[in-house]
Amino acid sequence: MNTLSAHRFSIAPMMDWTDRNCRLFHRALTGRALLYTEMVTTGAVRFGPRERLLGFSAEEHPVALQLGGSEPAELAEAASIAEGFGYDEVNLNVGCPSGRVQDGRFGACLMAEPARVAECVAAMKAAVTIPVTVKCRIGIDEQDPEEALDALADAVVAAGCDALIVHARKAWLKGLSPKENRDVPPLDYGRVFRLKARFPQVPISINGGIGSLDEALALLEPRDGVKLDGVMLGRAAYQNPELLLGVDEAVFRGTPRYASAREAVESLFPAIEAHLAKGGRLSNFTRHMMGLFPGQPGARAFRRLLSEEGPKAGADLALLSRALDLVRERPGEREAA
Repeated sequence: MNTLSAHRFSIAPMMDWTDRNCRLFHRALTGRALLYTEMVTTGAVRFGPRERLLGFSAEEHPVALQLGGSEPAELAEAASIAEGFGYDEVNLNVGCPSGRVQDGRFGACLMAEPARVAECVAAMKAAVTIPVTVKCRIGIDEQDPEEALDALADAVVAAGCDALIVHARKAWLKGLSPKENRDVPPLDYGRVFRLKARFPQVPISINGGIGSLDEALALLEPRDGVKLDGVMLGRAAYQNPELLLGVDEAVFRGTPRYASAREAVESLFPAIEAHLAKGGRLSNFTRHMMGLFPGQPGARAFRRLLSEEGPKAGADLALLSRALDLVRERPGEREAA
């Protein structure tokens, strides 16, 4: 399956967040958005417990695996393994600013090595038939974003990269924490539009600071005759997952999967039951649901019950049903903050 049309709206790979349970939950809310795994290093893919790290449900399609690494041969092997697992796309992380990533010579520090990234892309392209994409920043540290982003894009496009996803901020590897790197460097959406103007034939998506579905739709509108191919939401999709209910209709002109968040959650009951039967905890699913029902009467009680009781042994679907019953969605009425 080619995922490039699904790039019109995607949900960012987020460490400790977008695990397989989160992705099933997001898929219940939107049938069309492209989902991404957490970043997995090439070493983990090649030598780790693959089923635990890479396993996913058929319902998650379209779904992409994000890889972290900088050795072409290792990335090629990991990409081939990903294709064998049935992933629809493999994505190379050239944007994560964490210290652990820098120590491993991958992530955002690779913005300084466009030729190396191109070698990695070429090796992966030679190893798989599914799309190979790159997620990057507009630059790092003292780099000029005009030069740095063009240099990276020139190199990876020449190597056969199928699409670029650009987080429209610099990453400051010296002086800012990973958390600060998500907010402190200023956004520069215009830089991504200028990149698209240079590469009209290459699918390019924008990421960073997009807080709502309306903001995402606005970024899909042409600017000075330049139209981006997609938007990627990160924290907003996780912290307010209910916004995903509108994606299929507003972005893809399709029919929403479910009319309400409650219906979407209830559709997951068989998957949650199967997870519990294998020894999993209810909280493995419900921790991803805490952002539901923003401002609705009963939302705080919903969150409190699930956060206090969900992690306990024996917590089951009856608890989740009780939590859902606490919420009363009434148009125009909002719970005080």
